[in-house]
Amino acid sequence: MKRALLAVVTTAIGLVLLLSFKPHDVTGAAQPPAALAQTQTSATPAPTSTQQSAATKTFDGDAADTRWGPVQVQISVTGGKISSVQVLQAPNENRRDIEINNEALPILQQETMSAQSAQIDSVSGATYTSDGYVQSLQSAIDRAGL
Repeated sequence: MKRALLAVVTTAIGLVLLLSFKPHDVTGAAQPPAALAQTQTSATPAPTSTQQSAATKTFDGDAADTRWGPVQVQISVTGGKISSVQVLQAPNENRRDIEINNEALPILQQETMSAQSAQIDSVSGATYTSDGYVQSLQSAIDRAGL
């Protein structure tokens, strides 16, 4: 009888504690990742290739859906080499996404510039973003014919 009473009381206390738990606010206003370029607000899709100058062309990669949201990159190609990489979309729904991407996206961009390909390492702690980045990057590289 004592065991049954102890089990009921422990269960009741656990239930009260569980129901009184208040999670922290994850929807607070935080700045999106610095590496995230301004996205277009128009309803028309962006062209996949645009002419900036006679020698530089830009190519948008496909948006890669990840567990935490889409990742999309744009590359600029000059003289057959990647001259810059911009992130058009990245997960930024909560503070943790923003914190992770503020660390990971500059590293991924730097790796891209060094490797000049999508054969880059994932960033520890940002596996989903890294995988989506590589998928979108490869798509952009394929469009550029590199």
